[in-house]
Amino acid sequence: MAITNLDELDLSKSYTFKDYLSWKFKERVELLRGYIFKMSPAPSSRHQVISRQIFQEINWFLKKKSCQAFYAPFDVYLTDTNSGKDTIVQPDICVICDTSKIKKHGCIGSPELVIEILSPGNSRREMRDKYDIYEQAGVKEYWVVFPSEQVLQIYELKDGTYFSQ
Repeated sequence: MAITNLDELDLSKSYTFKDYLSWKFKERVELLRGYIFKMSPAPSSRHQVISRQIFQEINWFLKKKSCQAFYAPFDVYLTDTNSGKDTIVQPDICVICDTSKIKKHGCIGSPELVIEILSPGNSRREMRDKYDIYEQAGVKEYWVVFPSEQVLQIYELKDGTYFSQ
């Protein structure tokens, strides 16, 4: 039986990719190491403007390259190699150069670049949980945009560890 309402799920329970694909409700959620996290409401207009500007620049840069850029909502499926738990995130923007990772339901495996634009209420999760997830999954670059401070923090993966630019 298909789950059609988020309230039908036990948020303290761990779920899998297969579970996620079977859900038929409107709420946007992410699965971080198997656990459901409700996503923030629709982003603000400022968030959307920043996302559009970054996406346009990246898309222009990639014009004659084999890499492809995607913007939310777009699922990225990762597996935590330490726990074996499934993670599904919807980064604001991601760039995928290995096109074999692009499937009907999103990206299976690590993108080369993930960009998260912080919104009120998600900053702690993006900075702590997703930082660890992206680092462990081997995402080569992780950019965090702080709109209120007008700051872009870039982390580059070297020998399995993020270093700040």
